[in-house]
Amino acid sequence: MRTESRWTAGLLIAAFWIAPVRAGPPFFTDDPEPVDYQHNEFYVFSTLDRSYGADSTEGPAIEYNRGVVPNTQLHVVLPFSGSVPAGGGGGAFGLGDVELGVKYRFLQERGRWPQIGIFPMVEVATGSAARGLGNGRSWYRLPLWIQKSWGPWTSYGGAGIDINHAPGMRDAAFGGWLLQRDFGPRWTLGGELFRQNAMAIGARDYTLVNLGGNYNFTPGFSLLFSGGRSVVGERHTDAYLGLYWTWGPG
Repeated sequence: MRTESRWTAGLLIAAFWIAPVRAGPPFFTDDPEPVDYQHNEFYVFSTLDRSYGADSTEGPAIEYNRGVVPNTQLHVVLPFSGSVPAGGGGGAFGLGDVELGVKYRFLQERGRWPQIGIFPMVEVATGSAARGLGNGRSWYRLPLWIQKSWGPWTSYGGAGIDINHAPGMRDAAFGGWLLQRDFGPRWTLGGELFRQNAMAIGARDYTLVNLGGNYNFTPGFSLLFSGGRSVVGERHTDAYLGLYWTWGPG
């Protein structure tokens, strides 16, 4: 009975603390543009999501993307996660749920036409749900993303659905849109509006506003950052800080 109670408590913790997935670092909204063929991206990052007076963190975490064929990239995130309840005490830290995905762009940006792509992902249940570090069962994220650029400006966004059949969880829609601007070769700054329907039974929908961007130390090495909070619905405060490297032929 004691073991069963711990598992039940852990599943409830995971259900209420699960943070929204960051699709396009440092934002939740992603773009349809895959990594160039035979090129690579590598991130080291940390995130924070605070809700219900509790903290859910990732970090140190790593993300790796590779362009395996033209217009297609493979994607993996290996996170170490933490959870701290309101008032402190009883927190946990360890391996979270591993994220795997494939981004495929099926329409290139030409003239007035935007580029469009899909980015299906699976969150593999590698984290301990009993300790509040995972979902308890693998779940899926199925988005469609659109992007258009003009001059120094870029705008992208889209929507999708989370398919989650873990105890205490449910399927949920999400969507967002972002506008950003390049300020020379070093700085890119932007903001997003992101909507997430409730993923946990008993939780509430919410809409986030985030501001952030990146600073390029070199063409292949950057600092990424963002922060924001919910403006409608369930209260969330979030932040992202990471380092980014890219390399490839040419």
